[in-house]
Amino acid sequence: MNELVDPVNELIRFKVDFAYDGTDFNGWAKQPGFRTVEGELLEALEVIFGESENCFGLTVAGRTDAGVHARHQVVHFDLTPTHIKRLGRFGSPTILEGSIRDRINSLVKNDIRIFSVVYAPEGFEARFSAIHRRYRYRIADGLAVKDPVESRNTLWTRRPLDLIEMQATALSLYGLHDFAAFCKPRPFATTIRELREVTISRRPDENHVVVIELTADAFCHNMVRSIVGALIAVGEGRATRQDVVQKLHSGNRKGAYKVVSSRGLTLLEIGYPEDSKLAEQANLARDHRKLEDPEDLDY
Repeated sequence: MNELVDPVNELIRFKVDFAYDGTDFNGWAKQPGFRTVEGELLEALEVIFGESENCFGLTVAGRTDAGVHARHQVVHFDLTPTHIKRLGRFGSPTILEGSIRDRINSLVKNDIRIFSVVYAPEGFEARFSAIHRRYRYRIADGLAVKDPVESRNTLWTRRPLDLIEMQATALSLYGLHDFAAFCKPRPFATTIRELREVTISRRPDENHVVVIELTADAFCHNMVRSIVGALIAVGEGRATRQDVVQKLHSGNRKGAYKVVSSRGLTLLEIGYPEDSKLAEQANLARDHRKLEDPEDLDY
């Protein structure tokens, strides 16, 4: 058993790997009167463990907007020994992780599924320990079959896309840049990000759907969907690689490319360093992000 214990409050931290279909959620963050992913998880935790003054310290690796999906989202939450006692005989260390997972799954609807709940490694912090995020965007263009079964996670467009021009444009965006022209601004938040990889492919085994995957250290608000919008414009011949590069260097969001629908976007992966470097990474990230809006990361 590997526990992260607060010596003052005796908090035991858990890491959660889970997925959700974002279609019927009003985004991640809890909001009165709206169904959200965070709100759904907190309701389940309160049923299991009782009320918490700080919402169990629930912290997500990457917030998602309304309609955005997740294959492997990550959160952490903290429990006290008193919380754990509420599980009764199911609170023993040997079966605690599976018991929490199963209890949450029994309380949430089928568009959320908890894959695992494990004791967090020492130093783990879901948001700040992360070293990369990976997203996927699916497009059924003019050359793809419009499959209604996949319509909740795929954007439908009419024109065929030129993937060669799109990939050439994507390569021009690699590296550390100020992506202000592709982000919705937030007060006191940086728009500097390192885009590490973008791959664009047509999947013959998926009705020839175009799949764009993007990996970065983090993404600011609307960055993924804005970049995809620019790549679609290039793929349809409405813009050139030079146009997109010029827009990037302008740092100006005015006249930006369309922010495409959230339905095609899925968070695929949150990357973390080896356990021995989790605390170091969290401290580095906190220092780097200290002037940013607390809700700046990942959309």
